[in-house]
Amino acid sequence: MNKALEAKLKTLPRSPGVYFHKSESGEIIYVGKAAVLKNRVRQYFQSSRDMDVKTRALVAEIYTTDWTETESEIDALFLESEMVKRYMPRFNILLRDDKSQTFIRIDMKSEWPCVCFTRNPADDGATYYGPYYNGLAVKKALRYLRKIFPYYTKPPKIGGRPDLDSHIGLSPKPGTTSEEYKSTLRKLIKYFEGGRKTLAKEIERDMKTAAGLHDFETAAALRNKLRDLGELQRRIMFGDKEFLDISKDRALSDLRDLLALPKIPVRIEGYDISHMGGTNVVASMVVFTNGVSDRAEYRKFKTKIEHNNDTYNMNETLQRRTSPKNLKAWGEPSLLLIDGGKGQLDAAIDAMEKNGVNFPIISIAKREEEIIVNKARSNINVSTIQAMLQDPPEGVIVESTANHYIVNLHAGQRNASSHSKNLRGAPSINAYSDVVKLFQRIRDESHRFAVSYHTVLKRQKQTASSLEEIPGIGPATRKKLIKTFGSLRGVKTAEPEQIVAAIGEAKATMITPYL
Repeated sequence: MNKALEAKLKTLPRSPGVYFHKSESGEIIYVGKAAVLKNRVRQYFQSSRDMDVKTRALVAEIYTTDWTETESEIDALFLESEMVKRYMPRFNILLRDDKSQTFIRIDMKSEWPCVCFTRNPADDGATYYGPYYNGLAVKKALRYLRKIFPYYTKPPKIGGRPDLDSHIGLSPKPGTTSEEYKSTLRKLIKYFEGGRKTLAKEIERDMKTAAGLHDFETAAALRNKLRDLGELQRRIMFGDKEFLDISKDRALSDLRDLLALPKIPVRIEGYDISHMGGTNVVASMVVFTNGVSDRAEYRKFKTKIEHNNDTYNMNETLQRRTSPKNLKAWGEPSLLLIDGGKGQLDAAIDAMEKNGVNFPIISIAKREEEIIVNKARSNINVSTIQAMLQDPPEGVIVESTANHYIVNLHAGQRNASSHSKNLRGAPSINAYSDVVKLFQRIRDESHRFAVSYHTVLKRQKQTASSLEEIPGIGPATRKKLIKTFGSLRGVKTAEPEQIVAAIGEAKATMITPYL
């Protein structure tokens, strides 16, 4: 990095925007968006140890960087697309993933155009806006914009009853003409093309005109649109997932070094068991991708045998998780984090070995929040931990037992309860403080998810009828019995002949022993 660029980076603002990396000849070689320009752009010039080859090639060519500030992340999202189309930077093609880009499709020639998404634009006369490299963010942005500029997502049924979207203001309200609807869509398109300020001025002008004509209902609706446009500045589109690459998350880098993993743990899975005295036994699997909670990947398990034995429950859960079917469907983990002690850790390892797989696996004990590593079977290189045993860093304690290492990364601090969110005690900050916080997030989330599923099952059990436990008796038969006799008590006190009359002799014979 040259001195001129180094000085320029110090002036980067903390606002959202779009940045332009340029080569020495002045060619724009990459265009990107940022939720916080200062953080995002400076990431390119930090340690390149974990960058992939293409990113290192980009950084090697950057001679200077310019940027344009925007008022919101949504504005940055749409402006990035416009700039990529305009300048066609070569590294925007090289650095994107193998998925095709997302386009917004609007057929303005139709009487009632609808707004939809596609990855394959067709020669069908419709207009396509894009491409957008972050499909999730653009769909999220359109959901917010739909409240301001109502649109159809599929062709409406002319003459049909208004649907829910019309009632809650996401689709045009009844009585809207086709031309009025298209006028709203033109404003939406203007927003795509970066005309937010012009649009705000137009809405404000129309609002004042309506108020001057004493059309206060229209003026109020326009005022609400103007307010909602302003609210978009506080909407997070991509800032919560914005990283050049995952190595820039210090916790993940430190975790890789601590466990001597061959690469950054992209997918960390956390497991916990929840039950009450061995009833309604459930397990949770939470997934953190690149250090961020990835709720779409969460899974929950209900054990096949219910008993108060957490080592068995963890063994069954990991057997099911690491089965060939689920590994193929859900992908392979980079690291498994078990909520529990030595027993749960070894039970999970037994399950993996039974399925013939070996992923890095550790556990985190309650209360003290100590990391437990099986010396021979955790599938990690224990050289770093062995070195820490001989010469522990400040704030770290390592103990060795016959088969396990017990690592305390926060000496002098402890939890007030087994699932407290914060460590209390000596305010020691050491080299692994970020790793501790990451483990806490995963452990607390796996606990929350397990307890929430257990609570659902417990409530269902409390309201369930004993009729549901009778084999061969389905919902229709149960409904008929309750309808005929009024309640379960009524069924129990009914004469056998009455039950036969209600559901037939064969089914009456089946339920009589249970009553």
